[in-house]
Amino acid sequence: MKKRIVVKLGTSILTQSHGVKGSILEALVKDVCALKKSGAEFILVTSGAIGAGMKQLGWHKKPDDIKKKQAAAAVGQVSLMHIYQRLFGAHGVNVGQVLLTRSDFGDRNRYLNAQGTLNSLLELGVVPIINENDTVAVEEIKFGDNDRLSALVAVKMHADLLVILSDVEGLYASMTAREKTLIPQVTKITPAIERLAGKGSDSGLGTGGMASKIQAAKIATASGAIVVVANGSRKKVLQDILKGQSVGTRFESKRSLSDKERWMFSSSLLKSWK
Repeated sequence: MKKRIVVKLGTSILTQSHGVKGSILEALVKDVCALKKSGAEFILVTSGAIGAGMKQLGWHKKPDDIKKKQAAAAVGQVSLMHIYQRLFGAHGVNVGQVLLTRSDFGDRNRYLNAQGTLNSLLELGVVPIINENDTVAVEEIKFGDNDRLSALVAVKMHADLLVILSDVEGLYASMTAREKTLIPQVTKITPAIERLAGKGSDSGLGTGGMASKIQAAKIATASGAIVVVANGSRKKVLQDILKGQSVGTRFESKRSLSDKERWMFSSSLLKSWK
């Protein structure tokens, strides 16, 4: 049986002040292509469009104005996808860009249409590269961050595993100047676990933080997917995760849902988000 994996690549590991971190992304793409050969299916949810657009436009600070963010995303999507196409192409793998909005999860017909498109790409051996359609989405209809988007993709696509890669090792029980205690496994996301996550993003480019990763884990595990939050700069991180090695923080899954239950679950979540 094929293992279907959704990988979310955070802005913090894709971009820095002077653009996309090619070496990290190149290593992750190499990982994905090696694992594809062994039969795994991959869907990537990528951040970084606005950051890449800022680089192209010569901006040094993320704009607050929504129209400028949309403009940066439009410019950045082109350069970001060119990078993905070049890196995957070096391994003989095709990629396909898929831009989604909340309507593609809340409306039943659009939900099934997007699901069918993604399944067709996977059947063709193509790696779908998903991002929110930031060029048209406004604040009232956005997902909020790509952590939640990746979780909804995992639900929609019956993923076995969601890997959220960032610039942190995982969820820590404590973080002091002298000691960092990583939590290797979470069997149940309790209020105490959520309090450990804190709030907000650690980087100036991203929109999430550990709190949004915990929320994503709650969504994906509720439909049957295992979730791993790990450091994307770790060498062969995806290969180690699929080998079952202790990497980052692993959130155990709950019961699986039928396809209609998954849509109803996604739809109810979207209605609850303000």
